[in-house]
Amino acid sequence: MIKVQEEDFSLTDEITFLKKRCNNIGALSTFIGIVRDKREDEKLVSMTLEHYPGMTEKMLNKINTEALSRWDLLDTTIIHRYGKLLPGEQIVLVITASKHRKEAIESCHFIIDWLKTKGPFWKYEKTVDKGFWVDAKSQDLDEELKWNN
Repeated sequence: MIKVQEEDFSLTDEITFLKKRCNNIGALSTFIGIVRDKREDEKLVSMTLEHYPGMTEKMLNKINTEALSRWDLLDTTIIHRYGKLLPGEQIVLVITASKHRKEAIESCHFIIDWLKTKGPFWKYEKTVDKGFWVDAKSQDLDEELKWNN
């Protein structure tokens, strides 16, 4: 299941929904991304995520399909928020379900790595004095590349 939404999400609710959708789950792996309270040494006031509706869901589906083709997964959940977010608020949720832990953990790691670089989101961070459009970090690109081998 893929959702791109402005409102917050509940990990407990999403796990409950996923468990109702499929049987024989032996492992769940989860990742929640949270807005940090600092940008380098400056206090972060807010982060705004923008996206291109339609294109975003299409790319998230593509990432999800790739994960399903690489691992023996029973189901997945990807929720990504957009709009103005404050420090401490949730940004993204990835849940992968499989019969065994290795598939769940590896696929969850893969999905978040690909979301960081391939997800069509534009991030604007606001500090007390300035605002910054954020580019993909070289570390994120390196993490994505390791999945291409």
